[in-house]
Amino acid sequence: MLADILEKNNVNNKGMRFDAGARTALAFVTLTSHGEREFMFYRNPSADMLLHESELEVDLIREAKIFHYGSISLISEPCKSAHLAAMKIAKDAGVLLSYDPNLRLPLWPSEDAARAGILSIWDSADIIKISEQEIVFLTEGEDPYDDAVVRKLFHPNLKLLLVTEGADGCRYYTQEFNGRVEGLKVESVDTTGAGDAFVGGILSQLSSDLSLYQDEKRLREALKFANVCGALTVTERGAIPALPSREAVLEALVKVVA
Repeated sequence: MLADILEKNNVNNKGMRFDAGARTALAFVTLTSHGEREFMFYRNPSADMLLHESELEVDLIREAKIFHYGSISLISEPCKSAHLAAMKIAKDAGVLLSYDPNLRLPLWPSEDAARAGILSIWDSADIIKISEQEIVFLTEGEDPYDDAVVRKLFHPNLKLLLVTEGADGCRYYTQEFNGRVEGLKVESVDTTGAGDAFVGGILSQLSSDLSLYQDEKRLREALKFANVCGALTVTERGAIPALPSREAVLEALVKVVA
């Protein structure tokens, strides 16, 4: 079913693998009155946890412009080793590494294990996207709005650090500059998928021009696009069904400018 959904949405699923002995993980999402989410997971083990390094589509990784990943696949073997191997293949091929930790504490053995796991691959990424809550977690309680605190998370080889602020937009940090891009104000129905939509938006812009992050004006324009991707997603229920088309995002951007 999920493979068909990806195909219908024009997503290349060439590297997808199936496991005859395990099912796809389930995430049950409940919503508050403001559309904020609470998660409950059913996996243990799910097919994603059983991915082996030998199953990686190596050529597909090497041909990519950007290799994007989270931290959940670092929790257990064999997928942890597969994840690390895929990162190395991409890095060696000159592919840009993009990291969204996507903290989901219920899946980790403990808070300390989650923090250590997320930070274990931190210095390998070229681009990192984090939320305010993840800054608080990773810095063990420091102020997520303090630029000095955020800069502590900026490793020497990092090209772009993005901090999402929900309806308020996002902040950006590079070696040379930093700033903030306001979000698009909408009526929130379901925030599921907003972060993924934002990441998809900025990576789609970067894939067209990998040097974009070096020019602050062009980066800000790309982040406006990403912010609108996230904003439109929260106006409908569901993760995949709510993802906006490029045309819908561009139309919303025109209205903002007008």
